[in-house]
Amino acid sequence: MSAAEAGGVFRRARGRTLDAFSSEKEREWKGPFYFIQGADPQFGLMKAWSTGDCDSGGDEWEQEIRLTEQAVQAINKLNPKPKFFVLCGDLVHAMPGTPWRKEQTEDLQRVLRTVDGEIPLVLVSGNHDVGNVPTPETIAEFQRTWGDDYFSFWAGGVLFLVLNSQFFYDASMCPALKQAQDQWLDQQLSIAGQQKCQHAVVFQHIPLFLQSIDEDDDYFNLTKLVRKEMADKFSRAGIKAVFSGHYHRNAGGTYQDLDMVVSSAIGCQLGKDTHGLRVVVVTAKKIIHRYYSLDELSEKGIEDDLMDLLKEK
Repeated sequence: MSAAEAGGVFRRARGRTLDAFSSEKEREWKGPFYFIQGADPQFGLMKAWSTGDCDSGGDEWEQEIRLTEQAVQAINKLNPKPKFFVLCGDLVHAMPGTPWRKEQTEDLQRVLRTVDGEIPLVLVSGNHDVGNVPTPETIAEFQRTWGDDYFSFWAGGVLFLVLNSQFFYDASMCPALKQAQDQWLDQQLSIAGQQKCQHAVVFQHIPLFLQSIDEDDDYFNLTKLVRKEMADKFSRAGIKAVFSGHYHRNAGGTYQDLDMVVSSAIGCQLGKDTHGLRVVVVTAKKIIHRYYSLDELSEKGIEDDLMDLLKEK
């Protein structure tokens, strides 16, 4: 499937926003709603991890295809429908310019084409999507294939910000692109800080931290200097939560009033969690979330206590 065909399927983010939520009415709070967060389908990692060759392995991804199909089928069965389905990065395992990338991408697009047309897809860039050290070329490739690498949208009175977290990790090869996102982000946080939204929420691939703002630097978090700067900036603007992936395990913590939520993967697990998705309920006063295994969500759906929150006035 070509990038042009994908654009029709995915309602890709363009012009730093998402057309699926372009109407003015989405800026108004009309009551509780929920969305689904997934992360790291990462077609190819399960084979690469099992063989111990994460750099050049990953020549098979049938398991990830089946798991992502199961995730989509579970989401499509939900009633009422979620407001949207966000995938927080590492869509495929093959890095830019490496073997299998085109094939992995085409297979993932084929599966995502089956998401209910009334459930918009929100796609976040991960390190495997734009490279550990992104360049203008890798960013441009992501934009052609999946849409903008950072953007904002309003849904149900809530302001959502989608960020390219690789710019926080290593922007040495594309400093001008990082500066552009920084300036754009400051503008968006100004809107959030003026409390013109019911809540404001961030999606990015790499977590600020896994458990604590003061934890040691790690492959799976941002450096202390960067994470503190970002967390303070988010907190001042009234951001309620940051949802991430990358860790392939469930984790998270709080900093001031900011909830850092780290969700495990649809694909390869690196810990004791199960392949799954996170259900996120947004009420007038708070954001409640719960991780479900794909089997649980497929067989039982969302539990009654979460569904009851959607009935609140």
